[in-house]
Amino acid sequence: MDNPDILIVGGGTGGCAAALAAAGLGLRVVLTEETDWLGGQLTSQAVPPDEHPWIEQYGSTLRYRQWREGVRRYYREHYPLLPHARMDPYFSPGHPGRQFSAEFTVALAVLEQMLAPHRSVGRLDVRLRRKPVAAHTEGDRVTALTLLDRETGREETLTARIVLDATELGELLPLAGVEYVSGTESQDETGELHAPAGPPRPDNVQPFTWCLAMGYDPHGKHVLDPPEQYDRWLSYAPQMTPPWPGKLLSWWYSHPVTLEPFELAFFPGDPPRPGVHLWPYRRVICRDHYPAGVMPEEASIPNWPQNDYLAGSIIDQPEEVVARHLRDARQLSLSLFHWLQTEAPRPDGGEGYPGLYLRGDLVGTSDGLAKCPYIRESRRIRAVFTVTEEHVGAEQHGRPEAEPFDDSVGLGYYRIDLHPSTGGDNYIDFASLPFRIPLGALLPVRVENLLPACKSIGTTHLTNGCYRLHPVEWNIGESAGLLAAFALQSGVPPRAVREQEPLLREFQGVLRDQGVELAWP
Repeated sequence: MDNPDILIVGGGTGGCAAALAAAGLGLRVVLTEETDWLGGQLTSQAVPPDEHPWIEQYGSTLRYRQWREGVRRYYREHYPLLPHARMDPYFSPGHPGRQFSAEFTVALAVLEQMLAPHRSVGRLDVRLRRKPVAAHTEGDRVTALTLLDRETGREETLTARIVLDATELGELLPLAGVEYVSGTESQDETGELHAPAGPPRPDNVQPFTWCLAMGYDPHGKHVLDPPEQYDRWLSYAPQMTPPWPGKLLSWWYSHPVTLEPFELAFFPGDPPRPGVHLWPYRRVICRDHYPAGVMPEEASIPNWPQNDYLAGSIIDQPEEVVARHLRDARQLSLSLFHWLQTEAPRPDGGEGYPGLYLRGDLVGTSDGLAKCPYIRESRRIRAVFTVTEEHVGAEQHGRPEAEPFDDSVGLGYYRIDLHPSTGGDNYIDFASLPFRIPLGALLPVRVENLLPACKSIGTTHLTNGCYRLHPVEWNIGESAGLLAAFALQSGVPPRAVREQEPLLREFQGVLRDQGVELAWP
């Protein structure tokens, strides 16, 4: 299928949701992905979902909840030694009663199951290991995209009536000449309470993190030679304002809200106090779910302050600079792992946990590192409408609910949570309100037939901090896929759906029929 109705570039969380939505309405879709796994945050980036407290009842799309229930059903049907999976309707494989997390191979299997019917009837063509390398445009339209097949080295050019950018970094925007911003806006531009004074800083972005999977054998010794850059990262102390409390590889960090020095612990029961322990935070295999005598060794994912990569941005940098930052980020995570094995202070006065070992089988790699890095902040389109702190921030907004966007295409909720940045800003973390996703934020100011379907919607550096999480990205992708399908079936450009009220109300009816919630109860 070289001339689909809709071409979706990027097979992450948003891209998969977009494909399900557009193919579900009968459109012909090509979905491309740079790695050999679909799913993005949910799978190839090895990041268990960050969700809001009402996710089991409302505040996400029906398809996202179907994916979650599909994961639970997979465990019930294929893990006979897990009685909790069968008995607990809110079963979370990695956490008893906490964050929903599961093995990434299971998350991938369920996504593949959801996509399979559309592939079977020929509505969906999935092409893995494809990287976009060029865009062809005429006026305000994208006419074709060229992708590199990373297995064969050959290039292929695809045409489509509408293109969705579901890449993690908004990679199609510079290729297609779509107007965009990156990094930190000035307070003079956005009027946001927490935005900095002074000029914009395009290179000042949230760090990315190259996650890895590790297991723990309390009686074993699995220490290998230190990674190549271990000495560098062992001595690395972030330089930021307000100051970071010492070296990155330590149990101390800046509390995200107060910015006071704060001590973390590793295992539950360790000091300083219950509830601030890293091992269960991103755990994906939990012994507590298994009966006595069958308990496996647990596994967890370091996605912590200690392996956030602060040494530079990978947006709009030369290829050699991007390659260096990606290599160094992998080295940082491996150095954190070696530090945990050998030098991390233990509560008993000793050092290191030699029973830790890498679990490449959980992430589909030989070295235990995820297939690709977890990207928090993308390029962002200059949109018909941009969401600012004034619309969703609890302090600046000053009302009990966020801006009730009349053109809502979905919902989300998370704190405005910005990790320490590549430009030297410490945490920016403050309360937001349960928010809506405005259709205007999915529409570029000029280009007619390209839509964002991941993190590159019309937000600011600040509001990206709450619009970047898994269920929100899924909702953005799903609504973008439905918008593309609706526009094509109605014979109008996507922008017209917002500009003409009868079309907007009809489209919102389609969203509701497809299980997309538009307002909080």
